Amino acid sequence: MNSFSLKGLLGAAILAVPLLASAESSLQTGAGTASPGATAHVDFQITIPKILYLRVGTGSSYATGVYANNAAVDQVTFAPAAGVAGNGVAVAGAGGDLTGGAETAAVMSNSGNVTLNATATGALSDGAGDSIAFTQLTTTASTLTSGTALPAPVLANGTSTNVVLVAPATKVINQDAKWTYSYANTTLPPAGTYGGVNVNNSRVVYTATMP
Repeated sequence: MNSFSLKGLLGAAILAVPLLASAESSLQTGAGTASPGATAHVDFQITIPKILYLRVGTGSSYATGVYANNAAVDQVTFAPAAGVAGNGVAVAGAGGDLTGGAETAAVMSNSGNVTLNATATGALSDGAGDSIAFTQLTTTASTLTSGTALPAPVLANGTSTNVVLVAPATKVINQDAKWTYSYANTTLPPAGTYGGVNVNNSRVVYTATMP
């Protein structure tokens, strides 16, 4: 390779460098203090993804910033005694991640208002044609770690009325609650076991959405 060709290749390589990585520099010279001074600039960008986190029951440790999937599904059960069944006195539940028929509920988001609802496929069934309406199950929300308790949708034999969480000016929602379930016990259904573990319309799906 002759020297002319070599110099040409080196020149092409030098010209290509700014296309790969570029930075800024500035030089001021003079006998006295250089004025107005040498300057250089850097542009920064931070991209924050949209985050929508919903927990009802067992889930990740959102209080420490862990927003992760958890496939566990809790079960809350009720067993009114024979002498009080149907007498209108509410029956406390058993189970739930907080025990005593109570569940941790939390919503974390960063993109405006959040709409929350709950959907059942129908009334709780015993598999023999008898049923108990989801309106017999009440949910009481009480404060957990946030200043205001996350409100709970009212369960229904289908999709509940929406609960709308209004975001502040920051667009960030960080709200949780202890949701305690009770069996209203205002009717006396036929004997049997209604619902179960993802059978006989037992499962309720909570859904949160945001813009």
